[in-house]
Amino acid sequence: MSTTEIIDDKSPICIPFILERYKHYSASNPTRPFIIGLNGVQGAGKTTLVKALASKLQNDQGLQTLVCSIDDFYLRHEDQIALAKSHPDNLLVQVRGEPGTHDMNLARDFFTALCDGKPVKVPQYDKSAHSGQGDRVPESQWQTVNGPGQPKIQVVIFEGWCVGFRHLSPVEVSLKWNSPSRTLRQHPLDHLNFVNERLRDYDVITDTFNAFIHIDAEHTEWVYDWRLEQETMLRKEKGTGMTDEQVVKFVDAYYPAYELFSDKLRDGLFADKPGCQLRLIVGKDRKVKQTIIV
Repeated sequence: MSTTEIIDDKSPICIPFILERYKHYSASNPTRPFIIGLNGVQGAGKTTLVKALASKLQNDQGLQTLVCSIDDFYLRHEDQIALAKSHPDNLLVQVRGEPGTHDMNLARDFFTALCDGKPVKVPQYDKSAHSGQGDRVPESQWQTVNGPGQPKIQVVIFEGWCVGFRHLSPVEVSLKWNSPSRTLRQHPLDHLNFVNERLRDYDVITDTFNAFIHIDAEHTEWVYDWRLEQETMLRKEKGTGMTDEQVVKFVDAYYPAYELFSDKLRDGLFADKPGCQLRLIVGKDRKVKQTIIV
């Protein structure tokens, strides 16, 4: 087995959790889809889990399931360039990734239509466009769901590395900035506050969730090791990939958000829906070590 092969030990835990909550939800919400937010630290097995969940819900349970990613809501290339130019000193928004680099108007329209059961096109993003800077795929190529003659979407899995992050108070950001951290002090406090303020807009997505799954790591810094493993395998298989130095720089661009927002996510996303958040804590081998329902 390669070092990056991931065994699915997570869906057998997640499926009963989802089905129990779906049963209660659908009894009083027969038309609105059941929306699951799914956050996973990069490299911890999120992609493997999402595929397994979608297959089991769709094929085994007969539930019309849609998987979509926050990555597909990144700004258009031209808008990302404009954002970077308008904040030239803020390294956090020079490339896509951090909160603030997604199109929340598009997200609002998409989730509103989805919740109303109306026909809607699912956005797509091409990370390879513009020499890897990325751009949105033309809308004419997006898949339509809930269209005429199509079965209605019953379950939505919305996944992403920053899905479910909630903004903090300026005092909370300042306290974290003044505490020991790996990457926060690499950025001026006002640059972190810019990303934090933009995160308020993400509530238009987060507030639609009926359940939440969080794949957490015993030590978040393992993200660096997992990404290094993935790129090493990519270089072996494809003959191309990021160097170790480039990988560290790549993860450094995301890591401030982990350091700022993960603790609040661990405490629980839903004040009004106890028991609807499942947290899976994984070890270095990516296997589940602890299961917590919040």
